Amino acid sequence: MIKALVFDFDGTIIDTETAWYVAFRDAYKEHGVDLTLEMYSQCIGTSLKTFNPYEYLITDLNLPIDREAFRESVQLHHAALMNNEQVRPGIQNYLEAARKAGLKLAVASSSKREWVEQHLEQLKLKDYFEVIRTADDVAHVKPDPALYNQALEALGVTADEAVAIEDSPNGARAAAAAGIHCVVISNTITGTLDFDMPHQRLSCLTDLEFNDLISKPLVTTV
Repeated sequence: MIKALVFDFDGTIIDTETAWYVAFRDAYKEHGVDLTLEMYSQCIGTSLKTFNPYEYLITDLNLPIDREAFRESVQLHHAALMNNEQVRPGIQNYLEAARKAGLKLAVASSSKREWVEQHLEQLKLKDYFEVIRTADDVAHVKPDPALYNQALEALGVTADEAVAIEDSPNGARAAAAAGIHCVVISNTITGTLDFDMPHQRLSCLTDLEFNDLISKPLVTTV
């Protein structure tokens, strides 16, 4: 019996990921560098330890770039792109349905708490979630399962009583490692990436009725 839903934030609740890629891709072009999706995907849904798009041009290519000016330019471009983004289809309906059904709700995000809570408040969604776990709460973010393990513990449910809603391979890997059934609603960017772990794939949550998710056998593919 499903008792809880655990949502990723970036790229899942609202598509911040596509805007980040476009902002960095355009910034790299200004310096004559092609930022491929394959390269950028290393930091989607996880930390910037493997690939840091803010630092790569400076540390790896040794380009004479003002670090702070570059960061500010990318963030301003991202903010402008995000003006066109809204909560992804089906998310609001799922949150309402879960609340009415008495399910527990959490967010498990590899981003910082300040970022997640600020945007949830702006989207008027924060009050739906009784638990929020972020990069500030764990030593290792996704694909490590620590965020999901903490969310489950705080919600008081077991892995087989929860469903994770994710958009990226790193997020799906984290859910799988925690033993949680994962529904993947990929976005423009993550839809082009390879998912090599068990998951249930949808284009968006509107493709799956809420009651079917919590009442019917869960289906996974690789």
